Amino acid sequence: MSTRLPGAKYKRVFDRGRSIKGRLLVAWHLSSPDADQQAGVVVSKKSFHDAVDRNRAKRLMREAYRLLVKGGAMPERTEWVFIGRAALRRCKCQEVMEEMSRLASLASRPSR
Repeated sequence: MSTRLPGAKYKRVFDRGRSIKGRLLVAWHLSSPDADQQAGVVVSKKSFHDAVDRNRAKRLMREAYRLLVKGGAMPERTEWVFIGRAALRRCKCQEVMEEMSRLASLASRPSR
């Protein structure tokens, strides 16, 4: 099964999900019994002017998510949309993985 979130599900995550802001990215998440363990990535032209930088940021986020899922660090039955911030431009994959893992642990806490 693919870890990529189909385009039709982005709106559902934005409408019904919750957001968590980090230094490198903003994570929207939606946990539900019928959800798959998938993620989508978004990078704006405003933050990353060059297509090369946008594509690198998307590749970094996808690879970090794939490695975290493989290692069992991401919660199951949760769909994610990660929005890259400008600080992501100078980061390595390990830093993105640490940020995603931290945001995932914040998302798994019970809400007040």
